[in-house]
Formats: sequence, structure tokens, C-alpha cells
Amino acid sequence: MTRAEEQALLLQIRSDYRQILINYFTTDKKLKEKIDKFTNVVFCANIPVPQIIEIHMELIDEFSYQLKLEGRSEEALLDYRLTLIDILAHLCELYRSSISK
Repeated sequence: MTRAEEQALLLQIRSDYRQILINYFTTDKKLKEKIDKFTNVVFCANIPVPQIIEIHMELIDEFSYQLKLEGRSEEALLDYRLTLIDILAHLCELYRSSISK
């Protein structure tokens, strides 16, 4: 993969993760599919877990900044740790099943 392709992929991964974060606590019926698709892309692209955690933290920082600008509490953002845990659990399952084969 060229450097430009890698950057484009990382931007897409970040965008997809942002949408998962935004919709995580909604009634989006396709959220599970989005999470599965996201984790498959991350797994196939061999994106390291620390990079996913970094993307999560950057997005949470952006959301926190926006909430501060709006004068709202950022305390609710703590709940979004569940999103990261869910994504990492899906990735672990992919890694586990790939080793089993």
C-alpha cells in the first residue's frame, strides 16, 4: 500500500469510527453491522490496536472541546469508553478466530 493509500484508509477509518461513536447510544439498527465492517477493515489492514485507541482519544478530545465551547458538561463522554471496549472486543474475537484456524 502506498503512503497516500494508507493515509486515505486511516482517514476513512477515523470517519467510520466517528460515526460509530456518534450513533453508539442511539437505536441505529445497523450499528452492529457498522462495527463488524469497521473491525474487519481494521483487521485486514493490520492497523495496530494502539492506533485505534489513539483515534478514539482524539475524537473524544474533539467532542470535549466542542462541549466546552457550548458550555456543556463533558462528563457524558466517559460513557463512550464502552464504544472503545466494544470495538476492541470485536477485534480480539477476529484475532482469536484467525489464530484458531
